[in-house]
Amino acid sequence: MEKRIGEAAGKVWKVLSTKKAVAQTEVAKASGLSADLANQAIGWLAREGKVTEEVSAGQVLLKLRS
Repeated sequence: MEKRIGEAAGKVWKVLSTKKAVAQTEVAKASGLSADLANQAIGWLAREGKVTEEVSAGQVLLKLRS
């Protein structure tokens, strides 16, 4: 399980590294992951302090922490 989520976190990180900010609802589609696995990967990255969020126009945007 940890390996699968860790690999998914890598895919999400790659998506976030190519864009300034990505809507949380678009991360799964952009990374080719299921919504559940994408959210687990986001949690992994958040726990490691690598991702941050901001709310804009009622939408949660994710970006890598600089």
